[in-house]
Amino acid sequence: MNRRSFLRNSTLGAAAAPGARAAPERVYREPARDIPIAGSADVIVCGAGPAGIAAAISSARTGARTLLLEVHGCLGGIWTAGLLSNIIDGFDKGGIMAEILRRLKATGAQIDSARYDAEAMKLLLEQMCQEAGVKFLYHTRVVAAGKDGARITTVLTENKSGRQAWQAPVFVDTTGDGDLGALSGCKFDYGDPEAGRAQPMTLMAILMGVSYKELHARRLMRGDGKSSYGKGVSSDESKKNIVAELRKAGFDPSYTGPALFPIRDDLIAFMVNHEYAKSAMDAGQITEATVHARAEVNRAVDSLRKLGGVWKGVRLVATGAQIGVREGRRIHGLYTLTAEDLKRGARFPDAVCRVNVAVDIHSITPETHKRTTDGGVRARPYDVPLRSLIARDVDNLMMAGRCISGDFFAHASYRMTGHAVPMGEAAGRVAAIAARTRRLPRDVKLEEAT
Repeated sequence: MNRRSFLRNSTLGAAAAPGARAAPERVYREPARDIPIAGSADVIVCGAGPAGIAAAISSARTGARTLLLEVHGCLGGIWTAGLLSNIIDGFDKGGIMAEILRRLKATGAQIDSARYDAEAMKLLLEQMCQEAGVKFLYHTRVVAAGKDGARITTVLTENKSGRQAWQAPVFVDTTGDGDLGALSGCKFDYGDPEAGRAQPMTLMAILMGVSYKELHARRLMRGDGKSSYGKGVSSDESKKNIVAELRKAGFDPSYTGPALFPIRDDLIAFMVNHEYAKSAMDAGQITEATVHARAEVNRAVDSLRKLGGVWKGVRLVATGAQIGVREGRRIHGLYTLTAEDLKRGARFPDAVCRVNVAVDIHSITPETHKRTTDGGVRARPYDVPLRSLIARDVDNLMMAGRCISGDFFAHASYRMTGHAVPMGEAAGRVAAIAARTRRLPRDVKLEEAT
């Protein structure tokens, strides 16, 4: 295809992606072939998690033909396939985030303002994308990027239809792990600044056969089951009490800050494990983490049931199809948010959202501790600038969600899904305007997209 090259791997500088296995000595040389161009759009959004659905909806609402590509069989990513069932710091954001919360409440899918039923969320997000005119494709993974100079021209996907090519003038990476950015040659950072280790993964679970009212009465659940966090029972107290129950049952969890929170009267979300020293960019490692986590969750629930009392009827309904990945690549952008920005409560003229949560670093290694820390960074409420959503090394690529440009400490704060939605909303609008006016995202002013 003339000078257009398809890049199958990106690097941190020139090294292999963190967690990637060394290239095997034995190789199979794939024959060259022509890939059918399956379609085109004004904006292609890769990854349909909280950031991706917001980017796609806002892009389509701005008038752009929008294609959303998703590896799972539902929209929502960690919200749905990952059964997160909880939204953090999403209640003062306005826009699409407020719309989602309002519509969830109208369906009866929330027992309070923070928690939700993942099945109801799946349906709602499909409805919102369809209403906006977003075309979306499930069971589809982006596997390569075609470039002409410093611009992506094409993304290649694999699915049941085989290998396909899709073209657009502007792309948005909402894969969480920065997959498209890496495939297109962007430089990125990964892990903590000392050893390059990522925060551990967690597999969410859904329980039934236990009442949130009884759990709250036993001080095993923060809040009162009807209102937001912090009412009635503190988070620290509930976590300590859950760990005490698990240890009384003879089970020592890999995460000593576990949580239970209600979805419906007798449907409870459960977070109890850490998977240490695993890379989300390595298929073998993420498989190992998922298998180990699922076994641990089952052992935890079985142990609690043997205690009897409030636990006598507890059953595991489901574990996430997608393990919860806290940390992947942080794609280099036009501006990198830093710990210093958090400490000073930075304000930016091109702010796309305000972050109100602390730095939340889950223990890198169990030898140190098995909980969370702020890493010594005391954050004040701060802004995320649009410049952190625009790739530095590829001209027509934007990012939203946890793969935006930031350091290890800033990422540990802005990675919450309540921030991913307004990031995606802003990225989608800017991408749509750039595509429709034949400009680069860096040339679009934020005020044009408000």
